[in-house]
Amino acid sequence: MDHAVSLVQAYLQLNGYFTSAEYPIIAGAGRNGFRTITDIDVLAFRFPTGLPLSQGRRTPQGLDVTSDLDPGLGVAPETIDMIIGEVKEGRVGINTGIRDPQVLKAVIGRFGNSGDEDRVVTELIDRGSASLPNGYVVRLIAFGAFPPGAPVPPCRIISLGHVLAFLQQYVRRHWNVLRHLQFKDPAFGFLMTMEKARRGGAGRRGDNGVEVVPAVGEERPRRPPAPPAEERPRRR
Repeated sequence: MDHAVSLVQAYLQLNGYFTSAEYPIIAGAGRNGFRTITDIDVLAFRFPTGLPLSQGRRTPQGLDVTSDLDPGLGVAPETIDMIIGEVKEGRVGINTGIRDPQVLKAVIGRFGNSGDEDRVVTELIDRGSASLPNGYVVRLIAFGAFPPGAPVPPCRIISLGHVLAFLQQYVRRHWNVLRHLQFKDPAFGFLMTMEKARRGGAGRRGDNGVEVVPAVGEERPRRPPAPPAEERPRRR
């Protein structure tokens, strides 16, 4: 999986979305043949978060994602939201394949046959978002590291820098719980490793985290005494 896609997928999952990365759209190609029209970088669904059935002391506790919903996503908490995401490691952009009406109709069909797909597809292309008759919302979101280098069609743009900052803040805010868990997701797992390294290397041993263990029989070199407070350089 692409590194940027993995980062965005972790971000959406922590915001309560079910995700499918690099989702292929396949069409028939002649007799008994098929071809891939395009890949959707990230397809994500979010359903309103319900309240737990009980609040007893023995109720299993999990991470509360309701209070951590990123306002930058622009989704109402009680809305069933579907995101068609385009992810770029460089400049933000929208591929032509993702705006193909037949592709969008196939993707929107994952919500079920509403009988109004043509109107929804037109609205999605013209406005970047559309509402289905059953109240669901479908939106185009473009993720990228840098601003667009050329005009982009109507959509919401979220920078990868914003995604990274959200993930880092989430890890630090929930560190007391997360540090006991193991993660298979490559992006989130790497962020956890970085946070462990940052916390573990905070002045524990040696100079700048480097230490030499002496041979058997040799004495460990002593650290030079710290200079008096008046001689220490002042931080600017």
